[in-house]
Amino acid sequence: MSLADRIESLKERHQTLESALETENHRPHPDDIEIAALKKQKLAVKDELVQLSSS
Repeated sequence: MSLADRIESLKERHQTLESALETENHRPHPDDIEIAALKKQKLAVKDELVQLSSS
């Protein structure tokens, strides 16, 4: 997998996590643990994107 492919894959994963967060936040009783887990995953993806972009 090339660097550009990896970056594109991470961007797609970041968007998927953002959508999952939106869905969870708009439920009548959002699961705080699930929201925290999604945010943690999203941050990890963003950190990897920043690291790859600066390389």
